[in-house]
Amino acid sequence: MPPPRFSVGELRDRDVDFCYGSCDGQLWPVLDRLFSLNLRYDNSAAAVDERLAFLRGEGIGICDIVASCRRQRMDAADITMQDIVLRDLVATLRRHRSIAMVLFTGGNSKNGPEYLFRRQLAGHRLALAPLDGGPPRRHRLDLDGRTVVTVSLISPSSAANRAIGAREEYRRRRAEDPSYTPFDFRLEQYRRVFLPG
Repeated sequence: MPPPRFSVGELRDRDVDFCYGSCDGQLWPVLDRLFSLNLRYDNSAAAVDERLAFLRGEGIGICDIVASCRRQRMDAADITMQDIVLRDLVATLRRHRSIAMVLFTGGNSKNGPEYLFRRQLAGHRLALAPLDGGPPRRHRLDLDGRTVVTVSLISPSSAANRAIGAREEYRRRRAEDPSYTPFDFRLEQYRRVFLPG
């Protein structure tokens, strides 16, 4: 879910009123760099249109698995969500059979996207089967005679920087190159998924 300021219309100057539009998040800066998009970062309709054009051009759909929730605190942390109502992604996958991959921007921690999807799958008597150990972690969902691959990317939230800093791979790279940042780590992981080969 976006930061609460998006719900009350109190956007910051560099926020974009669109999915993952918080100026604190890293999804759009990562995609901007990977695809050389030269995106705007402001409250304009043009900034939204640029993102829509990119998604349409690449055949990418984007949504939050959480349709609505309440918060314990006025922050954007997944863990503070209560009374969560989920979008029925299983029904979406059944309706749109061309979807071959679902990317989660976060993992299996409580209220994270993979965690919530697994909870939803259990209600349909479905489950994810591991494909590899990652990173990023990949799973297979067998659904109505077809396979959908899920990939759990590191969250683009700045709050995930602590988790990145704790990873052995990050610490090793940082020791080799002190200029190596959590953004660089995300960029490499997302590149493996969005631009394989």
